[in-house]
Amino acid sequence: MQDQVLQIKSWFKESARIKTLLAETFSESVNETATLLIKALQKEGKILICGNGGSAADAQHFAAELVGRFKRDRSPLAALALTTDTSILTAVGNDFEYDKVYQQQVEALAKKNDILVVLSTSGNSKNIVRAISAAKARGIKTIALLGRDGGQILGLSDYSIVVPAQGSDRIQEGHITIIHIWCDLIENAMFP
Repeated sequence: MQDQVLQIKSWFKESARIKTLLAETFSESVNETATLLIKALQKEGKILICGNGGSAADAQHFAAELVGRFKRDRSPLAALALTTDTSILTAVGNDFEYDKVYQQQVEALAKKNDILVVLSTSGNSKNIVRAISAAKARGIKTIALLGRDGGQILGLSDYSIVVPAQGSDRIQEGHITIIHIWCDLIENAMFP
């Protein structure tokens, strides 16, 4: 029992260590990307968000905070998680290939002033890479929340924040912290 309690304390401390590294290394990047998101929303653009697995859930979480609310009652903000329409995901995956599930949606939905936010713990998800390429072809800015060494996406996205961790659990904890910071900054700017 005591060994388990020590392990739990270790997990908390490791999570805190990673967030401290993020604060020291990426606070300016988080602020810069928040400013991009705010400007897009002010210009009546929308935020398109995608990821796989737990990152898909984080994409949905981000969209929900913007469309619903984060901390205050206010008008909804335009955000869409590309992870939620099972008919599109399964049709594209079946009729074409799974690597195109986000690309097809970006091609169909992305317009001027929109921003694509991608989440990938490995930085190598082919469907995310293709979504970024589709966004770039339309002149849409891209922001990536990544982990490990940033993978292939690090060199493709316009803006990248790489959580300095190897495990998906710690990486995703960093991603959701950044998302919550963005939400707070967006609400403060859009609804002072």
